[in-house]
Amino acid sequence: MQVKSRHHLRSDAVSDVEAALEDHLGVTPDGDAYERVEFEDTDWEVVLIDGEPQVAYFDEEPFVTVRGANAYEPEKRVVTVDSGAISFVSDGADVMRPGITEATDDISPEDLVVIAEESHGKVLAVGRARVEGAEMTGDEGKVIDSLHHVGDELYEFSG
Repeated sequence: MQVKSRHHLRSDAVSDVEAALEDHLGVTPDGDAYERVEFEDTDWEVVLIDGEPQVAYFDEEPFVTVRGANAYEPEKRVVTVDSGAISFVSDGADVMRPGITEATDDISPEDLVVIAEESHGKVLAVGRARVEGAEMTGDEGKVIDSLHHVGDELYEFSG
C-alpha cells in the first residue's frame, strides 16, 4: 500500500480517537505519538500509535485494527469463534452463526466488532455486525461482515 499522506494528529483529534475507543470497546490507548496515514489506492485511513497501526477508520468511525485489539484487549463488542472457524475468519470470510461460541450483549446491528478465537483470546478480524449480540449464536446464517483480518494489507502495513 502506497502512503498518500501522513501527519501528526492534533490533541483534540487524539482525544476524539481515545474517547471513541473507550466508548465502543472499553480500551484506552496509551501512546506518545499519533499519526494519521492515508493511502493511494484504498480508502483505508490508519492511526499509528507510537509507529504501530493500531486504529483504522471504517466508514469514518475510528476502531482498533487487529493489531490494536491484540494490544489493548477490548472488553466490549467482542465476538468469540470456535477453533473450526479460525482458518475461515483469518482468511477474511464473513462470520456465520455456527462458528460463534459467544458474543457480548452490547452489540447492535451495524456496530463494528472484534472477532477473537476462544482458546487464547487472540483477535483475528474486525467486522460489522448484522444482528444483536444476543442473536449471534445459532445454527445458520451470516451475522458479521468481515472488514479487516490477520494477513490482509492493513495487517501487513507497518509504519
